[in-house]
Amino acid sequence: MNYTLHFGAVWASFDHLLSGLAIGLALAVAAVAVGVAIGLLSAFASVSRSRLLRAISGTYVLLIRNIPLLVLVLLVYFALPATGIRLDKYESFIGSLALYAGAYLTEVFRAGLLSVPKGIVEAGRAIGLTRMQTNLSVVMPVMLRNSLPSLGNTFIGMFKDSSIAAAIAIPELTFEARKINVDTFRVVETWTVASGLYIVACFTIAALLRRLERRFPKF
Repeated sequence: MNYTLHFGAVWASFDHLLSGLAIGLALAVAAVAVGVAIGLLSAFASVSRSRLLRAISGTYVLLIRNIPLLVLVLLVYFALPATGIRLDKYESFIGSLALYAGAYLTEVFRAGLLSVPKGIVEAGRAIGLTRMQTNLSVVMPVMLRNSLPSLGNTFIGMFKDSSIAAAIAIPELTFEARKINVDTFRVVETWTVASGLYIVACFTIAALLRRLERRFPKF
């Protein structure tokens, strides 16, 4: 079987692929931003003295981490309207991805909290800071720096998972690539270019995060 590569049809729609890439990145940024807030709250709950808060955090992580992201997206997008909650496709996907990211970030931040030296916490309390002030001004900066590598890996993972948005017709990179593939039947060329864009984007994100890590010393 002879197959002749012809990238012309793909290059003709390259601007659509770039637009899809930008949408995927925006989805990941929005979802991780919300996921960070969820993860922080859940992580502090997981190490709190309250048994109820620990149980809520543990149940959330257990449930979300054991549901495939695609199933979660379809559940939020198609099932919630039956309960009277209507979200557009962007809101439903960002919400789903944020819940998914939050579950993983809970464990990332929990590990970061446990890595904070007790001496730093005791020093904060010794100068008269309340527990809340100590958590915000002392514990959180140290925890976030220690969690930065894992946080970066989670962001890259969420960016790649943004390809699932194609299942609900969000025109991100995978959706646009599939459309070009259907219109032109250039299977190898379309998915080769799409894969290359994902690789370049993930490599660039990883390089930027490594530079950020070098700027802040680890505790």
